[in-house]
Amino acid sequence: MKFFLISDNIDTQIGLRLVGVKGVTVHKREEVLDVLNSLKGRRDIGILLVTEKIAALIPKELNSMRLAKKPPLVTVIPDRHGSRRPKDFITRNVEEAIGVKIK
Repeated sequence: MKFFLISDNIDTQIGLRLVGVKGVTVHKREEVLDVLNSLKGRRDIGILLVTEKIAALIPKELNSMRLAKKPPLVTVIPDRHGSRRPKDFITRNVEEAIGVKIK
């Protein structure tokens, strides 16, 4: 199984291409949806890497892919500018999930 990247900038794509990850650079929601449709049914892609900016364009589609429990595994990654998430996003998710504030 292979990795595949959907990125919003060429630098991230080139960096991952250097380690053997193929991918595309897109900027609009329609382009992203076209790429996702082209990936449907491909058994060779095991992990789909998506930059945070692209993930923000298609949250419902990514969520439905995750809930389908079928390959590819969807992973959101930061791009060359770093993460857009707050520093305590993991702690917040855990607190929300268990309903207890963690110090």
